[in-house]
Amino acid sequence: MAKEYYQTLGLEKGASKDEVKKAFRKLAGKYHPDKKTGDEAKFKEISEAYSVLGNEKKKAEYDTYGHSFNGSGQQGGPQGGAGGFNWSDFQQAGGQQGGGFEFDMNDIFGGFGGGQQRAARGRDISIDIELAFEDAVFGVTRKVLLTKTNKCSHCDGTGGKKGTEMKDCTTCNGQGKVREVRQSLMGQVQTVRECSVCMGRGKVPKEVCGHCAGAGVARAEEEIEINIPAGIENGEMIRMTGRGEAIPSGAAGDLYIKIHVKPHKTIKREGSTLHAKLHVKLSDALLGGTYKVTTLDGDVDIKIPAGITHGEKLRIKNKGVPASSSARGDFMVTISIDLPKKLSRKAKKLIEELKAEGI
Repeated sequence: MAKEYYQTLGLEKGASKDEVKKAFRKLAGKYHPDKKTGDEAKFKEISEAYSVLGNEKKKAEYDTYGHSFNGSGQQGGPQGGAGGFNWSDFQQAGGQQGGGFEFDMNDIFGGFGGGQQRAARGRDISIDIELAFEDAVFGVTRKVLLTKTNKCSHCDGTGGKKGTEMKDCTTCNGQGKVREVRQSLMGQVQTVRECSVCMGRGKVPKEVCGHCAGAGVARAEEEIEINIPAGIENGEMIRMTGRGEAIPSGAAGDLYIKIHVKPHKTIKREGSTLHAKLHVKLSDALLGGTYKVTTLDGDVDIKIPAGITHGEKLRIKNKGVPASSSARGDFMVTISIDLPKKLSRKAKKLIEELKAEGI
């Protein structure tokens, strides 16, 4: 019975060469035995399918006859693997054997983990800072002392004693990377890693720095100045690029500062608008008056119009949160009319008179 190679790769019959390669790359990345999700049996199935559909001659035979006379295992009984799959086909780079199938390890597995190798980078650091309500509104500069791995201040990150000559690393021949060959299910696999001697720099000093022992980085305290912008909100994060952990070769990580804003006793915030409640006597609500309102800019006199109602809002312009370099939000005052719990005889008589007036 002919094997369903297109189905194995999740493709429709007649798929193009690029579609076949893309499907194999995706599945191989998932089922390769060296990966956590690896499945050797499944990997052999998709590899066998690709050995046929990835070769134009074999693919043409398979599309016409349902099998390939040159390696699918349906005719001629090729040797070397389960189900008639010849692993020697995969181990031939130039097509001298196995029907001329070419397998480019870098091409197929270059997509593992997203395609290109990410540049080396130091570890990120995260800290928390608590701010007073006023500091979050108007902005503030804070200094923090962190103990972390920094570029060595004695050798400026070179790893060498000041004035010493730098020479090519003999381990990696000045390349900064070391190539290693290991045996795997698919034959010899060549991998590349950072040179552990020169830390990827390709150069080593004739005399190493005595402070960092040639590493180019050292653990030390660093005072960092953080400019917190006006209007920052509770829970927001500030990112300072390159202020995290340093590494011998590559960029330093980032510093993330999470902001925690302490609540104000009388003022609340909604975006760029500040809110406060003002308690007003009943008589002033009826007749009007002047009250002092505490804002973040100090006390401000506000006129209470006669006949104001409970819950009504009054606006104080430009006393809110800075929304831009030239504009600020408003300060909204919500009126709360305080009703007396006890009345004197005189007050009660006056209110009865008002009641008689229909007030």
